[in-house]
Amino acid sequence: MGACGITSSKTALVFLNLIFWAAAGVLCYAGAYVFITYDDYDHFFEDVYTLIPAAVIIGVGALLFIIGLIGCYSTVRESPCGLASFVFILLLVFMIEVAVVVLGYVYRAKVEERVNSSIQGVYDEYNGTNSDAASRAIDYVQRQLKCCGIHNYSDWTHTPWFEGSKNNSVPISCCRPDLETCTGSLTRTEDLFQEGCEALVVKRLKEIMMYVILAAVTFATIQMLGILCACAVLCQRRPASNYDRLITGETYG
Repeated sequence: MGACGITSSKTALVFLNLIFWAAAGVLCYAGAYVFITYDDYDHFFEDVYTLIPAAVIIGVGALLFIIGLIGCYSTVRESPCGLASFVFILLLVFMIEVAVVVLGYVYRAKVEERVNSSIQGVYDEYNGTNSDAASRAIDYVQRQLKCCGIHNYSDWTHTPWFEGSKNNSVPISCCRPDLETCTGSLTRTEDLFQEGCEALVVKRLKEIMMYVILAAVTFATIQMLGILCACAVLCQRRPASNYDRLITGETYG
């Protein structure tokens, strides 16, 4: 019964270590995705502290790869010292991931407030040239999210760019992609995206933070299974006591 139990625990632990390697790749990808996406929206949300959970996730991903190596080696060799180190590191990473989840929720709650306070300034900086960072950011967001203006296309009429151009039109990035003849003219508002960008930017940034939170929660759960399996192997491999030997009929050497 004991041999069967330890074999099952070892098999489960080796399988979980393989999952840790896969998780390392997924977590690094999730963290990198947040960095890349943040770069697209950094003009609308300039709080760099939002990147802390993503940076931690990348670090955890790299650590999980090392943990997988330690776990596989310790499991195959049934090394008590190795398995104890494995459990300790997993507990440490588990606590880090709990911190990531907490930070993720904290920064996710701040997204709307920060976007609301900065988006008007970004639109005021728009000058319509591709060489200008703010202009490129706005055109990119309007095309990607299929939106126009802050709340709707009429917000453009209150910007310095609109007042300076004097052509009664909004940027071409406000045009629906299926209409090649659209010039952004406000005389044909049906050719423009009807939804404003503010709500969609907030939604997008909250989704990004939720990806990090879900990744951390998922792999924290897997790590707990790894801790339980490692503890099971450690307990089953403990040296037999005199009482155990007496019960099983072992003789003393």
